Amino acid sequence: MSIAPSSTSTTPPVWPITLEDVRAAEARIRSHLGPPTPLREYAPLNQAVGHGIRVHVKHDNHLPTNAFKARNALAALTALSEEERARGVVAATRGNHGAGLAWAGQRLGTPVTICVPRGNNPEKNAAMVGHGATLVEEGADYDEAVAIAQRLVTTRGMTLVHSTNNPNVIAGAGTMTLEMLEQAPWLDALVMSVGGGSQVVGALTVVRALKPGLEVYGVQAHNASAACDSFHAGHMVTTPTADTFADGLATRSAYAVTFGAMKEGLEDFVTATEGELAAAVRLMIRSTHNLAEGAGAASLAGLLKLAPRLKDKRVAVVLSGSNIDQHALRRVMDGVI
Repeated sequence: MSIAPSSTSTTPPVWPITLEDVRAAEARIRSHLGPPTPLREYAPLNQAVGHGIRVHVKHDNHLPTNAFKARNALAALTALSEEERARGVVAATRGNHGAGLAWAGQRLGTPVTICVPRGNNPEKNAAMVGHGATLVEEGADYDEAVAIAQRLVTTRGMTLVHSTNNPNVIAGAGTMTLEMLEQAPWLDALVMSVGGGSQVVGALTVVRALKPGLEVYGVQAHNASAACDSFHAGHMVTTPTADTFADGLATRSAYAVTFGAMKEGLEDFVTATEGELAAAVRLMIRSTHNLAEGAGAASLAGLLKLAPRLKDKRVAVVLSGSNIDQHALRRVMDGVI
């Protein structure tokens, strides 16, 4: 895939948040989320991955809206002033960030407008509307939907809650890793999916402070590889397309707020083809009996590629989210993808 330098000119701090920010987010959101999500080991999954690896699955698919994005949304909205919440928030999404924000907004009494590209996943659209969000369907892809959201900030005075370039969003994502280290302090490695990078940069922040020897790996869709390409190039790049059924990973650019931390903190970064992502969805369903969307199974797809390097280690992957639509699921299960 051809890549081009990103046009982003500013250079934010390498580490956009601290452990204290993650702990503060945890204190704000815990009463809304309930107990920590399970971290479970499955013998059939261990056998399938092989190489003596013990696989621990973090079930953030058990959160409201079936994805870790509920953490991000709550952390962002609870950090706003009453005046900001009253004016409403806007975001661009392919689904899970928007659903999490709509759910959190409904819970906190904050008006939410969500911008999605034309032809977006209809089931994810329905979930956002069902939680009370106003839906704006415009633009060819996620990156164009971001521009629409920014326009609403300018014209309506709304607050943008970007899915990645927002420190409170990243701090919310980091609460997942706080939970994992409390549940399994013996872990040797984490393998995490990357779209914009909130999940993995939240994890890197926590690991850097609490367990520096823990290896963290990133995984991205081969067909939407901007962040991975940026990591290996050593500078931010964009890609011309992001055509993947794993819509939660479908971004064409790396992001200024997360790139520096990924570049400095990740052990390595790999991509998974559409076929590898689909195989991981099938394996997750078969071995754990939990539904996974493409992005939700990406960490497992990455682990399968990294397995020879992680021999005999205790490795956590994240199942988030499980919002695959019926058409895509049918194609995955029939082996069409």
